[in-house]
Amino acid sequence: MQPTAPDTPRHRKAVVQLVLATAAWGLSFPLFKMLFAVQQGHEPQADSFFLAAHAIGLRAIAAAVIILAFVPRLLRGLQASEWLQGSLLGLFGGVGLILQADGLHYTSASTSAFLTQFYCVLLPAWECLRRREWPSPKLLLCTILVLAGITVLSGFDWHHFRLGRGETETLLSAAIFTVQIQLLEVQRWRHHRMLPVSVIMFLGFFLVALPVVLQRKPSWQAIGNIYQSPPEMFIMLAIILICTVYAYTAMNRWQPFVRATEAGLIYCLEPVTTALYVLFLPALLAAWTGVPYANEVLSSTTITGGVLITLANILLQVPWKRSPA
Repeated sequence: MQPTAPDTPRHRKAVVQLVLATAAWGLSFPLFKMLFAVQQGHEPQADSFFLAAHAIGLRAIAAAVIILAFVPRLLRGLQASEWLQGSLLGLFGGVGLILQADGLHYTSASTSAFLTQFYCVLLPAWECLRRREWPSPKLLLCTILVLAGITVLSGFDWHHFRLGRGETETLLSAAIFTVQIQLLEVQRWRHHRMLPVSVIMFLGFFLVALPVVLQRKPSWQAIGNIYQSPPEMFIMLAIILICTVYAYTAMNRWQPFVRATEAGLIYCLEPVTTALYVLFLPALLAAWTGVPYANEVLSSTTITGGVLITLANILLQVPWKRSPA
C-alpha cells in the first residue's frame, strides 16, 4: 500500500473518503460545545481538563468496543508492528486531542482554529526537510491559500496575538497531530490492516485520557454525574459513531493512499464544514437540551475563507503540466 498518482481511481476514492471523514470531524465541534455546556450544568466544579479527557476517553473506549462487537476476532494474529503503530497513534492522538480541547477554554475560538491547523504548514515543511528539497510551487501556493482561508475564517487578529496557556497548548497539539499524520505514511507499515490498528489507537486514546480523568476529577461521583439525561447521552453517541468510529477508521484506511502533505491540506476543510453546521445545528441542539446555543450567521468572512480553502484542495488534485522544453 503506497500513495498513488493523482489521476488514478484509487487516489480519487481516497480523497473523497478523506473529505467525508473531515466533514464528520467538523460535526464534533458544535456537538462537543453543547455537550460540555450541558455537563457543566450537571457538575459546575468540573474543570476543562476533566471534561476534555472524560469525553475523549469515553468516545475512544466505546468506539473500540463497538468495532470489536462486530468483529470479535479482529485483534487475533496482530503483528508486533501493528501493535506499535496503533499504540503510537493512540499516544500522540490522545495527548493532542486533550491539549486541543483544554486549550479552547483559555483562548478564543478563532485563535484556536488558526493554530490547530498549523499542521498544514508543519507537514510540508517536515517533508522538505526530510527529503532535503525545496517545496514545489504548487504545494507552496496551496499552503498559502489554506493559511489565508483559515486566517479569514477564524477571524484571527494579529494585533491581539499572544502565547498564553491556550495558545501554547493548541500549538503543541498541532505539532502532535503532525506526528500522528506522519505515522500513517511510514513505508514499512504499508501492509498493516488498518481496522485493528484503529482499535489499538482507540484503546491508546482511552489509556492516555484515564489518568487525566482520575487526577482532575472533582469527585468520584462526578465521573458519572456528567451524564444524567438523554440529550448528552445521544450527543456522545453521535460523537462516538460519526466523529470517532467512522471518521478515524476512514482516515486510517484511506490516508496511506495519499501523501501526508496532501492529507493535511484536505483536513483543513474541517473548519469549512463546521461553518456550515453551525448555521442550523446549534438552535436544534438548544431546543432539544434547553441550554442556550445560538446559530451562527453565514458572513462574507465565512464565504471568503471557505472559498480559499476549497480552492486550495481543488488545485492540489489538479495535475500541473510542465511546460515543454
